[in-house]
Amino acid sequence: MESYWILPNVKPFSPSVSRASHKAVLYGKFMWVIGGYAFNYSTFQMVLNYNLESSIWNVVPILKGPLQRYGHTIALYQDDIYMYGGKIETNTGNVTDELWIFNIPSQIWSLRIPAMLVHGQQYAVEGHSAHIVELDSRDVIMLVIFGYSVIYGYTSSIQEYYIRSNSWLVPETKGAIVQGGYGHTSVYDDTTKSVYVHGGYKALPSNKYGLVDDLYKYEVNTRTWTILKESGFARYLHSAVLMNGAMLIFGGNTHNDTSLSNGAKCFSADFLAYDIACDEWKILQKPSLHRDVNRFGHSAIVSNGSMYIFGGFSSILLNDILVYKPPNCEAFRDEDLCKTAGPGLRCLWNKNHCVSWELGQDTNILRPKCPRKMAAADDRCYKYADCASCTANTNGCQWCDDKKCISANSNCSMSVKNYTKCHVRNEQICNKLTSCKSCSLNLNCQWDQRQQECQALPAHLCGEGWNHVGDACLRINSSRENYDNARLYCYGLNGILASLTTSKEVEFVLDEIQKYTVQKISPWVGLRKINISYWGWDDMSPFTNTTLQWLPGEPNDSGFCAYLERAEVAGLKANPCTAKVDGLVCEKPVVSPNQNARPCKKPCSLRTTCSNCTSSGMECMWCSSTKRCVDSNAYIISFPYGQCLEWQTTTCSPQNCSGLRTCSQCLEHPGCGWCNDPSNTGKGHCVEGSARGPVKFSGTHSTEIVIDNNLCAKEKNYEWSFIQCPACQCNGHSTCINGNVCDQCKNLTTGKQCETCMPGYYGDPTNGGQCTACTCSGHANICHMQTGKCFCTTKGIKGDQCQLCDSENRYLGNPLRGTCYYSLLIDYQFTFSLLQEDDRHHTAINFIANPEQSNKNLDISINASNNFNLNITWSIGSTAGTISGEEIPV
Repeated sequence: MESYWILPNVKPFSPSVSRASHKAVLYGKFMWVIGGYAFNYSTFQMVLNYNLESSIWNVVPILKGPLQRYGHTIALYQDDIYMYGGKIETNTGNVTDELWIFNIPSQIWSLRIPAMLVHGQQYAVEGHSAHIVELDSRDVIMLVIFGYSVIYGYTSSIQEYYIRSNSWLVPETKGAIVQGGYGHTSVYDDTTKSVYVHGGYKALPSNKYGLVDDLYKYEVNTRTWTILKESGFARYLHSAVLMNGAMLIFGGNTHNDTSLSNGAKCFSADFLAYDIACDEWKILQKPSLHRDVNRFGHSAIVSNGSMYIFGGFSSILLNDILVYKPPNCEAFRDEDLCKTAGPGLRCLWNKNHCVSWELGQDTNILRPKCPRKMAAADDRCYKYADCASCTANTNGCQWCDDKKCISANSNCSMSVKNYTKCHVRNEQICNKLTSCKSCSLNLNCQWDQRQQECQALPAHLCGEGWNHVGDACLRINSSRENYDNARLYCYGLNGILASLTTSKEVEFVLDEIQKYTVQKISPWVGLRKINISYWGWDDMSPFTNTTLQWLPGEPNDSGFCAYLERAEVAGLKANPCTAKVDGLVCEKPVVSPNQNARPCKKPCSLRTTCSNCTSSGMECMWCSSTKRCVDSNAYIISFPYGQCLEWQTTTCSPQNCSGLRTCSQCLEHPGCGWCNDPSNTGKGHCVEGSARGPVKFSGTHSTEIVIDNNLCAKEKNYEWSFIQCPACQCNGHSTCINGNVCDQCKNLTTGKQCETCMPGYYGDPTNGGQCTACTCSGHANICHMQTGKCFCTTKGIKGDQCQLCDSENRYLGNPLRGTCYYSLLIDYQFTFSLLQEDDRHHTAINFIANPEQSNKNLDISINASNNFNLNITWSIGSTAGTISGEEIPV
């Protein structure tokens, strides 16, 4: 009656089985494993199965099918495995929206192209979860929950794939406003017809990102979210299964990569149980096996009352299987022991014997009594920033005075305790959108480039007297008019008679006209008879008879224009267009500031070089080892297994080893080695390699590499270095004395390793490079050592070669023939600051003044804020920047 863990004796124990972020499902006595991340794909098998009875692995030979991927999902329906999304592990690391179906009996893959997208944006995602469920409507759908999209960011959407019609739908959901993420886990409970979603890596308030311990429930038939009790253990890439009425969570990555991490481990063996019936978490004992079983990125399935954990990552890729065997409910002979069998185990007492939770549900035994839940304290409710999330949860909170979430026990003058009474505000929707692209799809939101966050637009987008409903502005007027005059009235307001094509618009208009109690109104709407059998809306869309229906007996033969009547049943009536009715409904589009906003920058994932990746400040990061650009807020999840060996956010290092010019630069980069020149002067070249020698890439994947010693041939006196540079490092400009001291730097070079050019020369002399004399038109002695830009010594002279006068700041002349002068005005005081960066090179400044009368003398006085030596000369007459008179010292 005790739970225990075992390590089965698996045969054969092949390293090619090792993987992480794969997925597994149970089919008969086999655990089918598909995809996953591996360090080397040359021997990787996309499809495996494991015989749970004989503990034998089988490789499933596949002739053609999908490319290797990880972070995808698989779900079983009948004899088919449905695989959706994930990251295709090629050079570009594409995240895909492919839907592949693997037929188990025939072992054949087929790619399913959707027939249509019914509504909303379909997302190519990774790190999502998926379940195939049958709705009350008898539709069989695959639910795709959350995930990360490289274009749209962390998605909070549910995607529904209808298996029979081969179509996608992104539905609007009700209840709590939840935040989606990457690497969460979820289970589907057939009893409650709900999906339970735990943890993940998500966007947090104030443009922060991190791990969460959230638990959400999603009722699949009503599409309603509820926030349940959080676990207290934030993590992602963990596993979850449903057993005996409990959601069992194992392992995961618990390192938050923030100052709040408190030493949390990357690899966890935490074992938690969530009791679905009682909304309670319990900590279970970690596996007490003879070795470390910490991991993340593993999979878990349930078979015959046992949980099977496979693979994952714990600094190495794992290929082992762990089995957890909980107590069997039938072993409990006593009613009290049966009912208190937990933690992590829910049993029911039925007719003098103990049965499992699932069996008890089938026989409709009453639910167990749970400990009485206390209403949360105020500080526990404060974190829910919107009415719906405050009230659609199990923590005992209420939405108070339309501004804050407090305990249900606290006093409140205006309280909401049911989410259906909540008014959803745009800012609650907008701040859950984590990318410019997803933000710009919503007309009520606008992306703030500076803050890098999605913000709600002001409410008064429609103007005075109009109501903002969905994507339209509506206005109701009670005046009595014929159809044409009603249209003219709307035209005068830059609108048209309303085309009520969405249920949101219809509900709003019906609610509003009910408020006219003194004068009943039945307003004109923008619907007209186009020909003998066709009615169309004013905005040119067809009338479908779905959001609004004709009343019985309508449309009548005499009516060519439609108005809305709300009697016992609301609906449309036809009327002659010349007749007058009470009221009209106008419509105009929302002119969103969003539409005038700056367009979104190119998503990080579509930028292919380091320079265009890092050109937008800190938004994107370039991983030079994988040659990929990723969103800064998705760096952790883009490389969950340490695939990125080095990255840049501002400056770009060379794209590959060959761009690194010195041995020290070369050996700083993992995966690069230095091939030393036979001259032993520090010259050489940097190439990809390992401690065993230089390598070259081969095969279809860039990760497949072979040693090639011909790239640094020892027999030709070349020397391979991977850990430490050769002692003599003079960049090819000197030999060494005492093994490591450069004797005499030649070729106009200087420095300890002859690594810079002498003053008056510029260039990059590293690894045998040349130095060139500065060209400064006689106005500078030195220039920038790398670029050759001259440091001009006369203030007012500028240009890379001191060839221009700073005419924007009143300097005149021609430095190629003479110099530049500052043009002085008479009876005027000038102040010159010498605090700029360039001023440290300036040793002279020239002034020119033209007297108003030729017989008048000029008086010039100079004041300085500090004491310094000043040499002053003067002359009379100058032409085009050259002094025509003799310079006389003062």
